[in-house]
Amino acid sequence: MTIEPRTLETRAETDLAEAYYRDRDALPGGAAVAEIRKTAFDAFRKSGLPHRRVEEWKYSDLRARLKTLPAFAARRSDDEAKAAVAALEDVYGAADRYRLVIVDGHFHAGLSDVAALAEAGASVRPLAEALAEEGESLMQLPEIAAGDAATGLNAVFCADGIVLSLPEGVSLDKPVEIVHALSATAASTSERVIVAAAKGAKAIVLETFIGGAEGSFSNTLTDIRAGDEAEVTVARLQMEAAGTTHIGTAVVTLGAQTQVKLIGAGIGSGFARHQSFVAFMGEGSRADLLGITMVRAGQHVDQTLVVDHAVPQCDSRELFKTVVGEGAKGIFQGKIIVRPHAQKTDGQMMTQSLLLSDDAEMSLKPELEIFADDVQCAHGATSGQIDEDLLFYLRSRGIPEAEARTLLVLAFLSEAVEEIGEEIVVEAFEERIRAWLDAGA
Repeated sequence: MTIEPRTLETRAETDLAEAYYRDRDALPGGAAVAEIRKTAFDAFRKSGLPHRRVEEWKYSDLRARLKTLPAFAARRSDDEAKAAVAALEDVYGAADRYRLVIVDGHFHAGLSDVAALAEAGASVRPLAEALAEEGESLMQLPEIAAGDAATGLNAVFCADGIVLSLPEGVSLDKPVEIVHALSATAASTSERVIVAAAKGAKAIVLETFIGGAEGSFSNTLTDIRAGDEAEVTVARLQMEAAGTTHIGTAVVTLGAQTQVKLIGAGIGSGFARHQSFVAFMGEGSRADLLGITMVRAGQHVDQTLVVDHAVPQCDSRELFKTVVGEGAKGIFQGKIIVRPHAQKTDGQMMTQSLLLSDDAEMSLKPELEIFADDVQCAHGATSGQIDEDLLFYLRSRGIPEAEARTLLVLAFLSEAVEEIGEEIVVEAFEERIRAWLDAGA
C-alpha cells in the first residue's frame, strides 16, 4: 500500500477554495480568462498559501499569518465609496493631478477623472470591461512573475481594477494618482491595475494604498507595460492600517530604449510584502528601483524583487533602505538574473538597513545569477545601528536626543529620497517619514 502525504488545508485556504467555487461564474472575462483562473486555482490547491518551506517566501509565512480570511468585498455605491475615501487621508493634498479611485478592490469611474484623462489623450477602462473585450492578453505576465503564489491568487480572484492606456507619443501633463482605499470593514480584495504605455508615451503614476480594518487582506497587482522609448514613473505608497495584511506586486516589462522608475515606500500593515518583477524585453533600456521601508512594534515588512535581463545592453539600479524599530522585522530579497545573450548588462543592487533597537530584526538576501560574460553586475548589503559617536556629537551641540536620532535617520534615508527626483513624490514621502519618526521610532 502506498501512502501519499497530504497537507491539511488551513481555514484560510478552505475559505479561498469556497470563494472560488461560489464566485467563479460571476468573475469577469470570457472562456480563455476563466481557463487562466482555473489553472491558477489548481496550482493554489496543490501548493496552498505560500509558507516558509517555499524558498521565495521563507521569511514571510503567509500561511501562518492568515488564520482565517474575510469574504471578498462587494462593490459599494458611489456615495458609500466617496464617504470611505473622504474618511481617509488625502496623501497628495492640493497637488495638481488626475485621480482614479478604487474602493475595496472596485473601480469607481464616477469618482474619477476619466473624462479629463481622455482629453489629455489617455483612456481609462474598468478591468472587468477590458477583460471582456481583450480577454487573456490582459492576464498574461512575464515568466518571472507568472509562477509566483500571490500573482496566481490575484489571477484567480481579480474582479475589478483599471486599465490605463497611453497611445503612442502621448505625454501626460500631470501625474495620475490611483487611490486604493479600503473601508473600515474587514474584507478581502484582489484588484489589478494595468498601465500600458505605447511607444514614446510618458507618464507619472502615483499609487496610494490606505485604510482597512483589523483582519483585512489585500492582494493587489500593478502590471506596467512600457513600450519602446516610453518613460514611466510609478510611485507606490503603502500605508494601510496596522492590523491588515497587504501583498502588493508590481510587474514591469520594458521595450527597447525604455526608461522605467519604480519607487516604493512601505509604512503600513501588520504584515506586508512588496514584490517587484522586472523583465527587459528590448535593448538599450533602463530600470531604476527605489525602496524606503519603515517598520516598528511587531510589524513584518518584506521587500522582494527579481530583475530579469534577457536582452543585451540594459541597465538596472536598485537601492533599498529599511529602518527597523523595536520588535519589528524587515526582509529584503533581491535577485538580478542575466541571461546568456544579455551581454553589456549593467546591474547594480544595494540594500541598507538601520536597526533602532536590540530586538529589531532584519533578513537580507541579495543574489546574482549571471550566465553572460561581458557584464558589470554587483550587489551589496549592510546592516547597522545608529552611530553613537555621531549621536554624541549632535547632543554635545545642544540638540535633544530624540531630535538628534531623527536627524540621523533622515540622513540615512536621504540618499534614496534624493534619487526619487519627482517633487510631488519627494514631498509626500518626506512628510510620511517625518510623521513616522515623530510618532516615536
